[in-house]
Amino acid sequence: MTATTLDPRTALVVIDLQTGIVGLPTAHPADEIVARSARLAAAFRERGLPVVLVNVTGVAPGRTDGGPGGTVSFPDGWADLVKELDQQPGDITVSKQQWGAFYGTALDLELRRRGVTQIVLCGISTSIGVESTARDAYEHGYHVTVATDAVTDTDAEAHARAVGTIFPRLGETGSTADILALLPAAE
Repeated sequence: MTATTLDPRTALVVIDLQTGIVGLPTAHPADEIVARSARLAAAFRERGLPVVLVNVTGVAPGRTDGGPGGTVSFPDGWADLVKELDQQPGDITVSKQQWGAFYGTALDLELRRRGVTQIVLCGISTSIGVESTARDAYEHGYHVTVATDAVTDTDAEAHARAVGTIFPRLGETGSTADILALLPAAE
C-alpha cells in the first residue's frame, strides 16, 4: 500500500548504514541510499521526531550454510556509521548482533518510552536487516512504512521481492519524497 499517513509519533529507523556495509556492491548505488536516508534523518530531527541509527557489530551464534555463527571479527571501523548521517547526540543508537534491530536490543523499549507508534525504515540490506526489522516491528504492533528508494540490497532479486511482496504485507511503502510530504511542518 502506498504511504498515506504518518502517526504523530513516528520514528525513523536507519538500518546498517555503516562503513563495512555501505562499501559492499549493491543493486542500487549506496551513495544514493545514504543521501536519501540522511535527508530523511535531517527532516525527522527538524520536527523533533526520533531518529534511530542501527549498526551491526556481530553475528547471531547459530551455525548456517553461510558460515559459522558465533564470534566473527570485523576490521577496524567496519561498524562505524557513515558520516553523511550526521549523527546527533539526541539520536538513538542501536548495535545489533543479528539481522533485525529488535531482538536482543533495547529498541522496543526506547521507542515505547518516546510514545512511538510507527516507524519508517531505510538502509541496507533490504532483504536482511530492513526486512527483519520490518517484520519484527509489525509483530510488535508498530505501523511500518518503508522508504523504497532509500533501501537496497546486495541481491537485486531479493530487493525486488522484499519491496514488491513482503513490505506491502507489513505496512505501507513510499519514496523518500512521499514520506517527506507526509511529515508535519517543522517545529
